[in-house]
Amino acid sequence: MASTDGLVPITRAFLASYYDKYPFDPLSVEVSRLTDQIRDMCKDLVEESPASEGEKVLLEEVEQEPPHKVDENMWKNREQIEEILFLLEDSHWPASLKKQSSEEDSEFETFLGRLREKLNSTLEILVSFQAKNSEFVFNTVMTYMPQDFRGSLIRQQRERSERNKQAEIDALVSAGGSIRDKYALLWNQQMERRRQLADLGSATGVYKTLMKYLVGVPEVLMDFIRQINDDHGPMEEQRERYGPPLYSLTKMVQSIRFFLTLLWSRLENRKLKKDDFSVLEAAAETYTFEFERFIKFIGVVFSNSPFFIAAEEAGTLTARKYEEYKEISIPAGEMHELSVTVDATNSYVAWDFSLVQGKMTLQDVGFSIECTDLSGKTTKILPYRRYEADQGNFCACIPGIYKLVWDNSYAAFFRKVVRYKVDCIPPVAESETCSPVISSGHSNQKQHTRTASFMSKCEIDHSLKKPIPSRNTHVERKSNAFTTESDGR
Repeated sequence: MASTDGLVPITRAFLASYYDKYPFDPLSVEVSRLTDQIRDMCKDLVEESPASEGEKVLLEEVEQEPPHKVDENMWKNREQIEEILFLLEDSHWPASLKKQSSEEDSEFETFLGRLREKLNSTLEILVSFQAKNSEFVFNTVMTYMPQDFRGSLIRQQRERSERNKQAEIDALVSAGGSIRDKYALLWNQQMERRRQLADLGSATGVYKTLMKYLVGVPEVLMDFIRQINDDHGPMEEQRERYGPPLYSLTKMVQSIRFFLTLLWSRLENRKLKKDDFSVLEAAAETYTFEFERFIKFIGVVFSNSPFFIAAEEAGTLTARKYEEYKEISIPAGEMHELSVTVDATNSYVAWDFSLVQGKMTLQDVGFSIECTDLSGKTTKILPYRRYEADQGNFCACIPGIYKLVWDNSYAAFFRKVVRYKVDCIPPVAESETCSPVISSGHSNQKQHTRTASFMSKCEIDHSLKKPIPSRNTHVERKSNAFTTESDGR
């Protein structure tokens, strides 16, 4: 098991620096030129004979922007290649082409054979790339997992899961599912894998403890899989850097597929033109060459990219600890309110905060929580007290607005800087109804634990308020030494 001591997940800033070492040579200008030419030819075919309902669906897809994610574009290219190969099979040729009524038709048949061979080769390269990349990621992750029975169980579980997914695909195809249906299912399966990883990375409380100590998942690995595919996470740098050439190739292969579809449906009433396959052949040559070049390039980039880097390289060790935290400065005589909108009963609200201490003296800040339900009734959830730091959670038994208040109204001169994180945890479908137990670093009450993911799906509002004159100021100094089972830190 490889050590993760002193390591943090790769950051977007690191990837930007890393990708600077791997510039991608621009695509040939022929890509855009031939794509535009094929699209013009498609317009001519539609003007000759209006598009069918099925062709209109394809036209809408061609006119849309390609997917944003790199891996989704890979699947989209694979789907389009398979669709083209389907059209190129002898059994799917137009009847007029099968008759081979002229020398030109025979020449076109030979061309179709060459086209089929090129695309088959590209498809094999793409499938191999995806399989190798998936295996590389899994094996890299496994180097940081326990090399004992736990690692073996994880491998067995993965193999079983992949067999089940393949069985789903086989069943769909056997039932007559289309190529589009197959790839829709393949992408849904890919997103399900991603959701499972995100859930694991977002684990907290008892579940996080089990993952870390019983299953042996290092915390830094959980951090990695939680953030790696975020819309604005590290992979966004990859999308911005290498996405544009891939998007152009996706548009090109979609245009080729659309042109073939239109051409096939019109050959009964239309004679083949020399331009039909001269442009098509040039487009296929350019597409397969450039796409294979991109796959080879991105494969090298992926295989050399680390998952983790030294904390010092990412910034500082404390940067990782507080990457999800926010800081607020509360002037003397004022307070800061944070409102969390809870829509579902049995959701959990969790908090963790501490003061950034000044050089002259120790400080504390007032803290309380109240709920305003849908009828407008306000209920105190956590009474006002003063802390240097606190951490806890509670079960929201009713929907409403839950207001967390940091109060510095009693201070005459000193502002307070609070570093905090607040999460709303949606209810787990199979969980029992929870009781309104508050688990807090200062509380002597029984702590209520929960194996759910910290998924920030609640609406959060921030505002700085003037003090409430009638506030009861109960003074009690608290220690900074605390832990809660619910947060697992």
